[in-house]
Amino acid sequence: MRRHRRGDDEAEINMTPMLDIVFIMLIFFIVTTSFVKEIGIDVNRPSNAPPKKAKESQVILIEISETGIISINRRQTDMGAVRANVESERSRTPDASVVVVADKDADSGILVRVIDQARKGGATRVSLATDAGS
Repeated sequence: MRRHRRGDDEAEINMTPMLDIVFIMLIFFIVTTSFVKEIGIDVNRPSNAPPKKAKESQVILIEISETGIISINRRQTDMGAVRANVESERSRTPDASVVVVADKDADSGILVRVIDQARKGGATRVSLATDAGS
């Protein structure tokens, strides 16, 4: 009886083809991945510090009620007139900042559109606030 001695040659597995496939798949996924920059708005969040007192003439106040009624400096308006009103107020007081006071039950879509229209109207500083009674 002859005994066959298995050599070390039979125990090896060639890993080169598998590594080639892994690198080809990696290149495929890198090339086909699309990198999209999401567009959003920056929101100045309130802090716990006491609010700074600003002069009434330096603030353009935009209020949004829970029913979606928009008023600018206590005058009721609609969504289409927000940009024009902000532009006219900023022509009188160029350093004025815009403060949007929204009711807690107000539609967030309206809030985003109001902020967008205020920025299109030339407002560089748009802040969110809430009524102290809410």
